[in-house]
Amino acid sequence: MTPMPELGPIEIIVIDFEGYHFKGEILPELERLKENDIVRLVDLLVVRKDRSGALAVTTASDLGMQEMLEFGAKIGGLIASGISDDAGVLGALAGLDAVSSGHIFDEREAQRLAAQIPPGFAAAVAIVEHRWAIPLREAIARADGVILSEEWVTPNRLVELGESSKLAAHARTTNGHGAE
Repeated sequence: MTPMPELGPIEIIVIDFEGYHFKGEILPELERLKENDIVRLVDLLVVRKDRSGALAVTTASDLGMQEMLEFGAKIGGLIASGISDDAGVLGALAGLDAVSSGHIFDEREAQRLAAQIPPGFAAAVAIVEHRWAIPLREAIARADGVILSEEWVTPNRLVELGESSKLAAHARTTNGHGAE
C-alpha cells in the first residue's frame, strides 16, 4: 500500500429531512467544496422512508476501494493505539475489515437509521474529511507544535456557553461577588 497522506479532521454529520423535499442545493454545494479540496466525502448514507414505510437507501464516497482500505487501516490503527500500544496492528486489521465493502456504513447502519425515522422523512449521515486543515497541521508539526485538543463547536453549543456565562454572572451579582 502506498502511504496515505495526513488526514484532515474527520466530522460526522447527521441530517434530518422532514418530507424530503430536496431543492437541488445540497449536492452542488458539496461538489464545490470537494472541487476546491476543502472537504472529501469519506462516506455517505441517505435513507428515505416514504409515507407507506418503503425505504430507499443511497450511499456514496469519494474514496476508491484502495483509498477506503487505506483509510480503514489508518483509522482502525489510530483507534486501537489509543487503547493499547500493542493493539495498533490489530486495530488496522479491524479497520480494514470494517471498510472491506468500500463503505463504512453497511446494511445494518441503514436499517438502524431507518428504524429511527418516521414515514415521510429522510435522514443522511455523512463522514467528511476537512482537507483544508492538512497544510495547517503540517505547518504546526514543522514548528514542533503539538495539537493538544481539537473540538468542533456547534452554534447550539455556543448558545449554551453564552447562557451558562449569563447564569454564572447572575449568580455572582446576586451573591454579592460581582456587585460594587
